[in-house]
Parts: sequence; structure tokens; C-alpha cells
Amino acid sequence: MSHGWGYGPTNGPEKWCDGFPIANGPRQSPIDVVPGQAPHDPALKPLKLKYDPATSQSILNNGHSFQVDFLDEADKSTLTGGPISGTYRLRQFHFHWGASDDRGSEHTVAGTKFPCELHLVHWNTKYPSFGDAAGQPDGLAVVGVFLKIGSANPSLQKILDAVESIKFKGKQTTFAGFDPKILLPPSLDYWTYDGSLTTPPLLESVTWIVLRQPISVSPAQMAQFRSLMFSGEGEAACCMQDNYRPPQPLKGRKVRASFK
Repeated sequence: MSHGWGYGPTNGPEKWCDGFPIANGPRQSPIDVVPGQAPHDPALKPLKLKYDPATSQSILNNGHSFQVDFLDEADKSTLTGGPISGTYRLRQFHFHWGASDDRGSEHTVAGTKFPCELHLVHWNTKYPSFGDAAGQPDGLAVVGVFLKIGSANPSLQKILDAVESIKFKGKQTTFAGFDPKILLPPSLDYWTYDGSLTTPPLLESVTWIVLRQPISVSPAQMAQFRSLMFSGEGEAACCMQDNYRPPQPLKGRKVRASFK
């Protein structure tokens, strides 16, 4: 999902509106989820996440985060149920984080910021490809998971160990046999709303599914996230941090909860 843009002193989130008129559209993400204004919708189904570790391919520093890519041509790693209809395939997952533990998540809950947020990006198989789906109103479904400071998370450590070899922008290495299900919290209660990609081109094609229960991350693990670089090898060093977009106006959208 790299779009040839990056962060840095002159190209942070506040610069994204330049050249992206949709940045001020009616369904931009992320948002601040206010639980008291997100009523329970009994029509919302439970999430069904089925992931096959064999579809895990590689891990890449794309210059604004790092992502683990999946190759699935036979509905082996899918999201169904929840607020969506049809089958969505996992394409990649990535994270957003802050320069310190008091910020970093893109979504917030009643104004509360988390140090990191995981995004599992899925595309609607009724379209011929991820690229085609990304431009459709029902094209993508992203599951967001908050990371909260606590004990070290062994599931997360498997990824962070691989991050050492992709420190610089453009670096990629094989990352096979990983099951993203181990990153999910025990409860799959969620909030959902219609939104957008949070990175340019900010396409308004995402059904957001934000899990209520966070997973743990230790301060030392957060330091490992921040050891990555926005910069390429041999360039002036620029640490990868604060790679999140702040909450956008709700503009009348409804946020629904799968739980009472």
C-alpha cells in the first residue's frame, strides 16, 4: 500500500491535504470513538477471521511504516461476518506509533491515545484485485487493534525480531509462516464506521472495525518500533516515529458497537 510518499520534517500528516482533495471528504479516518455516542447494533454479526500462516510472504520498510505482506489466491486468509457482506482477503498488516508512549494510535477512544495501533488490511474479493477494490466504497475492511503499555508481548516479538533486518527505507526480507491471529485480543468486540485509508491517497473505501480490547506491548518493545528509519541507508538518519494521522471530523457519520 505504498504510494511513493513518506514522512519527514516537511512531509508529515499536516502536509497530506496538498494534492489530495479527498483529504477533506465526508468519510475520512481515523476518528475519535466516543463510546457513549456509539450505540449497540444487534444486527452486527461476530467477526470471523481465518488466517493461514502459509500466506505470509515478506516484511518491508516502506518508508512510512513497516508492513507484512500476504499472498492469498484461494481465500485462505479471510475476514467475513461483522459489518461486512461477502469475503475479504488479508493483503497486509502494519502499525502506526508515536515518538513516546503517550501517543501513536490513529484512532482514539474518548480522546485517549494509545502508543501504537495495528491495522490488518483486507480487500473485497468481489473485485478483481486489491488495487481495484481500493477505489470502491466497499472495497476494503481494516481491523484496528490498539496496543497498550504492559507486559512484553511474545507474539509481537516475533515481528520485532525481523524488524532488525529492515531498519532502512526500502529494505525487505522474507517473513513466512506467520499467523496474524496471534496478534488479536481474546475479545473481538468492535466499533465500526465508514472511513478511509489514513495514508495518501486517503481513499474513502474502508469499512473500519476497531477492536475494543487492546493487546499489550512493553516499553522496550515500543523502543524497537522506534529503532526503524524513515530514511534509506546512507541518507541522513530520520527515526520512524509519529507516523500516525490525527483524528478527522465525523461529519455526521454513525459509529456502531457490536456489544452492549
